[in-house]
Amino acid sequence: MLSEDFSAAEIETGRKLFAQEAVFMLGVVKLDALPDEGPVEVAFAGRSNVGKSTLLNALTNQGSLARASNTPGRTREINYFNLGGVLRLVDLPGYGYAKVSRKESEAWNRLTRDFLRGRSVLRRVCVLIDSRHGLKSSDHEIMDMLDEAAVNYQIVLTKTDKVKPTALATLIEKTTEAIRKRPAAHPVVRATSSEKGDGVPELRAELAALV
Repeated sequence: MLSEDFSAAEIETGRKLFAQEAVFMLGVVKLDALPDEGPVEVAFAGRSNVGKSTLLNALTNQGSLARASNTPGRTREINYFNLGGVLRLVDLPGYGYAKVSRKESEAWNRLTRDFLRGRSVLRRVCVLIDSRHGLKSSDHEIMDMLDEAAVNYQIVLTKTDKVKPTALATLIEKTTEAIRKRPAAHPVVRATSSEKGDGVPELRAELAALV
């Protein structure tokens, strides 16, 4: 299954949800600092510099909500954003960046793993993949972690404006096949371009359905 159609009403529901003001809540470096469980949470994970902050900004139409940076490894904590009091967006630390210390990398991974295992309100993790590079070993590791924790996740391709349509179609097919037997993976691979807005309305609609 490579795509999924949404009705005009579903697209509009997603637009209205993400048109609400999104506000930064807090950054968390220890589990005991996590906010009390409340609204539904959707988390965003991905290799460093995959475009998590840029996608969050595109989804919310707030250019400076999440700080985008060309410096890999900038997000070093779990960042919480409150969307209208009905949905929380969670920006997880980037992974797979080799220039951080092993101790620091292990600390990020441990924090993320413990977070994933302990949040009952976490409905989905969007695992972002740079469409220019496809799945890497670090992506398979995070998917293993999510499968083990039984947390539903969905592959979201980013920067699709940087690849040709034929290459993108091939990538979607290969990625869909790669996750087909993974127990916690959502079967639909979503392709997005934050720069051009491609796939953003559909992703909004998909996430709105979880609320």
